[in-house]
Amino acid sequence: MTAPTRFILVDDNEADNVFHEIMIRRAGFDGELLIYEDAAEALAFLQNDPLTSPTCIFLDINMPLMDGFEFARKATPLLSGKSTVQLLMLTSSDAPQDRKIASEMPLIQDFITKPLTVQKVRDLLMTG
Repeated sequence: MTAPTRFILVDDNEADNVFHEIMIRRAGFDGELLIYEDAAEALAFLQNDPLTSPTCIFLDINMPLMDGFEFARKATPLLSGKSTVQLLMLTSSDAPQDRKIASEMPLIQDFITKPLTVQKVRDLLMTG
């Protein structure tokens, strides 16, 4: 995959979103950054987006109404085979069962324990 030109944060925690946005910007990213505190809203966006921009989605697990795993299951038909999209779990959970579930979902490409670091974002920006 080429380096992302867009990041999407899907996390119900506003403070985490602010912090992660700062880390993404400090890594030198000046492209599009979308933030959704509601997973259903993020899913609706993806359903209406052509998904042609290289996009990295950071997805939290523990959210009300729709958790990250349900989001990933519902997004699978939209994102499967889309080489332009990376889906990464970004969560405070370090529970072995969450890591196992994530590893069994082909759409989820990485499992990152919060907080997101500038170095991790730089690594993503260097791909491609």
